[in-house]
Amino acid sequence: MARPLSEAKRQAILESATRLVAAMGIGAPTAKIAQGAEIAEGTLFKYFANKDELLNQLYLTLKTELGGAIMQGFIPDASIRERAWHIWSHWINWGAKYPVKRKAMRQLGVSERITPATRQAGSSAFRDVSAAFEQAHALGPLRDQPMAFLSASFEALAETTLEFTARDPERRDAYKQAGFQIFWGGLGS
Repeated sequence: MARPLSEAKRQAILESATRLVAAMGIGAPTAKIAQGAEIAEGTLFKYFANKDELLNQLYLTLKTELGGAIMQGFIPDASIRERAWHIWSHWINWGAKYPVKRKAMRQLGVSERITPATRQAGSSAFRDVSAAFEQAHALGPLRDQPMAFLSASFEALAETTLEFTARDPERRDAYKQAGFQIFWGGLGS
């Protein structure tokens, strides 16, 4: 009878994959991922059928974690500006706290190895975020632009804000405020 799989080992694999994908991109070898998790490479494949499954699960795990962080304390009936600030603030706080996870998620986000089904599942953690953006978008100066453009702009501005925050942590709050002002100016002014 096969032993049940260990959640601790699965988590160690995902943590190792996060570090290595952030450092090396999606080409990070499974042997190194297994080594970082302190398991044999063959053991990794007891938890994930192949590397694509591992990468897709990692993407989903990171997106779900970020979505949970953003939604913590979210008030759906707050003003649209308050909801946008909440989303922005929590996104920046998570990204600043977990730069390796953010970098890994960025690498995975542009990978063709992440399936459309996984992307769809990952976006489900952001339903309230999307609803808030769509409401502001419909009323804002960029209403004639596609939502995908708005989402990509948000992510690019968040990355810029986080890069400047990493260079100068003392100015984190100032960068977070400035980034939001730029975003809100295009979204909901």
